[in-house]
Amino acid sequence: MQSRRHFIGKVATGLAGSLATSNVLGASDRIRLGVIGPGARGMALIREALNCPNVEFVAVADVYTRQLEECRALLPAAKGYLDYRYLLDDKSIDAVLIATPQHLHCEHFCASLDAGKHVYQEKTMAFSVEHARRMRAALQRAGRRTVQIGHQGCSSGQVADALNFLASGNVGKVTAIHAHMYRNTPHGKPQWSRPVHPAMTPENIIWKSFLGEAPEVPFDANRYVNWRFFWDYSGGNVYENMCHQLAFWYKVMNLQIPRAVHMAGGLYLWKDGREVPDTMNVSMEHPEEILYSWDSGFGNNHLGSTEDVLGTDGTISRGQQIRYFPQKVNRPDGNEMMGTTPTPRNAHMQNFFDCVRSGKEPNCPFELGFRVSIACRMAVESYRQGRTVKWDAAGEQIV
Repeated sequence: MQSRRHFIGKVATGLAGSLATSNVLGASDRIRLGVIGPGARGMALIREALNCPNVEFVAVADVYTRQLEECRALLPAAKGYLDYRYLLDDKSIDAVLIATPQHLHCEHFCASLDAGKHVYQEKTMAFSVEHARRMRAALQRAGRRTVQIGHQGCSSGQVADALNFLASGNVGKVTAIHAHMYRNTPHGKPQWSRPVHPAMTPENIIWKSFLGEAPEVPFDANRYVNWRFFWDYSGGNVYENMCHQLAFWYKVMNLQIPRAVHMAGGLYLWKDGREVPDTMNVSMEHPEEILYSWDSGFGNNHLGSTEDVLGTDGTISRGQQIRYFPQKVNRPDGNEMMGTTPTPRNAHMQNFFDCVRSGKEPNCPFELGFRVSIACRMAVESYRQGRTVKWDAAGEQIV
């Protein structure tokens, strides 16, 4: 395994040849890609992209030498950089896939747009309200650039099914959405916990780059590999999974940022040094007079991952499938229906590439990611402050 010194030494020799001139993309042009953060999620995105036609990986960047080498084993023709800025200097790269820890999203997103790239940004889009604003400003500076946020459900065929159920009028007035997200793991194997590899040393990880704008702390391999445990880098399961369940219905029903949010819960199960809760309940009051409730835990998977949209005339239930159930009190002759719209393979990634070529709006555009990000941040702030928080729309701040 190469140390970071060896990698940095190689960068200068490979950089000059990478500064080619980019071309305007046509409908069938090949898209040249860079990846910032090829960890577990980043590698999954790479594999999705490789299954889409007419794309090519040019470069990857990561702060950890071992992770970078593993990625380049899959993409041997791609250049590898420990400093993502060298990747962005390559003018031949059309688009960047960003899958770094959540606290770094703003830095990498803004830099990529400022470098003229199209961006696929993993969820949750923004770590804080300030970051969301800075990301919006970067997009405004960039002009016509495609931004797809990684809420894959927004490219699901279930979107069309849900829209059809709602448009039929058979749901009635919706006043509440109930969502669940539960998982379980074998005893002694905590959710999200990853082992510290012997190679995770200060020599092989650029710690300052990992920290970004987070508080400065001494090198800690556990904080690096298990960043999801810590508030400095993560929003916990709110940012990991509630965001997806919000994004789907925010898209389908055009829900706006909640007026008020309350989150309760705690570390009831895993006493392993993590800071984010393993059991939680979030209640969000939306201006559309809809109460969106989400509860989650890591100690039982019976309830799974589902959402129920509760209307006066019917219910839309979404899980692996999406169904409509009539409320017999108001629709005595109503029939149950199942969604039938298929979801193409790699739909969300393919939609990103299609929109890069066409200039059309992607299935999960920036504005949708912005609303979801603020709702998620409100939940985290409520939990950490131990009170209900509200959204000041005029001042764009949580109060």
